[in-house]
Amino acid sequence: MELFDHPLAYTTLAHALIVFAAGIRVVTRRAAPGVALAWLFLIVILPFAGAIIYLLMGERRIGARRARRIDALRAALGTHGGVVQPSSFTDVDWSRHPAAAEGLGRLGVAVNGSSTLRGSDIQLYSDTQQALRAIAEDIDRATTGVSMVFYIWNEGGSADEVFAALLRAAHRGVSCRVLVDAVGARPWLRCRQPGQLRAAGVEVVSALPVGPVRSFIARAGQRLHRKIVVVDGDVAWTGSMNLVDPRIFKRSSGVGEWVDAMARLRGPVVAALGATALGDWMLETGTPLDELTRSAGLHDTPPLGKADIQVVSSGPGQSEGGMLQMVLALIAAAREELVITTPYLVPDESVLWALRVAAGRGVRVKIVLPERVDSLLTRHASRSYFDELMDVGMEIFLYRNGLLHTKSIVVDGAISMFGTVNFDMRSLWLNYEVTLFVYDETFAQILRKLQSSYMTDSRRIDPAEWADRPRSQQVLDDTFRLLGPLL
Repeated sequence: MELFDHPLAYTTLAHALIVFAAGIRVVTRRAAPGVALAWLFLIVILPFAGAIIYLLMGERRIGARRARRIDALRAALGTHGGVVQPSSFTDVDWSRHPAAAEGLGRLGVAVNGSSTLRGSDIQLYSDTQQALRAIAEDIDRATTGVSMVFYIWNEGGSADEVFAALLRAAHRGVSCRVLVDAVGARPWLRCRQPGQLRAAGVEVVSALPVGPVRSFIARAGQRLHRKIVVVDGDVAWTGSMNLVDPRIFKRSSGVGEWVDAMARLRGPVVAALGATALGDWMLETGTPLDELTRSAGLHDTPPLGKADIQVVSSGPGQSEGGMLQMVLALIAAAREELVITTPYLVPDESVLWALRVAAGRGVRVKIVLPERVDSLLTRHASRSYFDELMDVGMEIFLYRNGLLHTKSIVVDGAISMFGTVNFDMRSLWLNYEVTLFVYDETFAQILRKLQSSYMTDSRRIDPAEWADRPRSQQVLDDTFRLLGPLL
């Protein structure tokens, strides 16, 4: 028994028991093998702390109340909730599109209940200043309701034009709602603007609040990463842009200005985006969806454009791997060219192999990433994949004029994916995201042109030079790759 007279022996035994218990919990949750192994690694190398971190962040717990509200939201949408479009709007002429498009449309219904809506108008804004001004102008035209959902809101610059437009709308009697992520928008929530909006009659709510108690009820890392604006049910916006002016946002981080793109939409797709935004509000506040629909002015909008668009939202409790399935199907649909822009590239094994298979089939695969990102861990984890991508002929471009934040995919110049989803496990599994699958060659060509402009301002990685980089750099990248599923 002398062995247990030493305090270290009790500590070691306690750690072993915790590792065993936590290991059983990790295994029985049936996470992807890479994710499970990463968590087991963390639990082993960080005595006690690793198990606590896992309990806080390792599972997709959403809490009983949120689960009940998600069920209520599904029920409301299932009985139309005033926001589902007439069946005539889902009667898409798939013969206008590549053969794979119809299958993608069916998959979206199967994994997300999201039908493709025909006949919407979509305009791409690649200049943040123009996008912020145009959003403010749309809000100034509002007569009924404005609903906004953003991950980050930052005071200052052109973002204040949107803030001022909201104040004016509220003073006109327009019903205005602002939902921001509790973590992403934390600095803004502590400034004077939210109080000024509330004083004017704008409802401001933070989503997914965090705290010591809440972290054991629902995973703290779940974030509302969507960016949506809906005005009077007539106009909607979505894309990669947070409500910030890149000229002043995070300038001390050393990555340059954030480079984003947004889409302005009219037609039937507006109601689908509106349903997503109001659904988020319902989940946070418990307000019935039909009441929100009336006050927001959400309504059926007849076709007025040529684009057929599918709105796919995802997040814990709302879809189990639905966005990942859509991404894999889109990659598999490519026959000639697949172009991706994303700020973060930390794919899981299925995405990695889907990309390799596409390149092996002869598809020209181009991936555009920012040269500098705001996360050291993500930067190194991302670069650990470059060898495996380039050795099958993929081209990787590093954008040099700021933090490229646009999330887009264009397949064969005909099908596009555009929205808030990054190529990492956090976006595909953990965050609440929204993405447009656009079946329209005209928009695809416009988006492809924007992607080309990014490549012009990028450095194409030479595979031979990359293979010759210092061994210490390779080891560092591969080490951070082990934490990739947790980023």
